[in-house]
Amino acid sequence: MRKVLTPAELKLWNELRAHRLMGLGFRRQFPIAAYIVDFACPERKLVIEVDGSQHADAGAAAGDETRTSHLEQDGWTVLRFWNDDVIRDVDNVCQHVVICGWAWRRILNGAGL
Repeated sequence: MRKVLTPAELKLWNELRAHRLMGLGFRRQFPIAAYIVDFACPERKLVIEVDGSQHADAGAAAGDETRTSHLEQDGWTVLRFWNDDVIRDVDNVCQHVVICGWAWRRILNGAGL
């Protein structure tokens, strides 16, 4: 588990920890099964991963796909964002998180997507 966040993770964490996104409670460096995810909202089973350029490598990308697949099989929704996207436009990233949160609520209430 890392104690120091990347600049992109810190920028997003500043938004998430203040419960600015629909009041969702996120935790950072959260353990799920064999993985430690960047951010998780356990209540909604929502994971956010912030990926650096090393994740563009074919080997790393394959590992990310496996990790995402395992998390999804456990019922988690996984959102992945590039570091650059978070740094450049954290508001847009947050909008995607909110949209996912609303979709979860609609499904829970039987409204579908």
